[in-house]
Amino acid sequence: MAKEWILNSVMNRFQLNFKRNVGATSEEIRKCSPKTLSEWEEYYFKNVYPREHLEELGKKLYVKITEVVQAEIGSVSEQECVDYMKNLVINRTFDGYTTEISTVYGQLEGALGVEIKPAPDKWDRLYNVDFFIEINGKYIGLQIKPLATGTQLPQIFKERSLQEKTHKEFTSAFGGGVFYVFSTKIDGKKEITNSSVIQEIAVEISRLKQL
Repeated sequence: MAKEWILNSVMNRFQLNFKRNVGATSEEIRKCSPKTLSEWEEYYFKNVYPREHLEELGKKLYVKITEVVQAEIGSVSEQECVDYMKNLVINRTFDGYTTEISTVYGQLEGALGVEIKPAPDKWDRLYNVDFFIEINGKYIGLQIKPLATGTQLPQIFKERSLQEKTHKEFTSAFGGGVFYVFSTKIDGKKEITNSSVIQEIAVEISRLKQL
């Protein structure tokens, strides 16, 4: 329904659907193993919370929407909306970009002692290369892959196999190999996961310098 996003947002904000308010519903429904909705409803009201408890939570939700949230909405100015959009699109995007630079290929630049540049759009499309290193007129390609929590290795290797052809074409065209650099967040900071790749890239740099 059209109003559901409002109900859902305010409910989550004030934690009315949290375990302390509605019980461990996932665990309880497994205990119940209901065949029908009515079985689950009867079990919940008898063993978790009575019907009146949910009604009180609903009334509390109504108060939060009609008094607290409505008052907050009324205090928002047009300029605050304009400033928010600018901050979201410009400032936060830039912050994320500079953070990525300083923590991923910035780490590589420091470790390798070379300049790493963003790849042209054409290279991204044709060769699946994000960044490059130039050595004696030859180019080494880099693809930085942020790994989300729970990413499975089979997913990674499947993608690598699909891109293997384009990476060989890059090497044929520009002389240097293409290397995957995996990054992940550790204690809130992005770090290179496969640190051994740094030495592999260093070996490739040394090889190209001798050509």
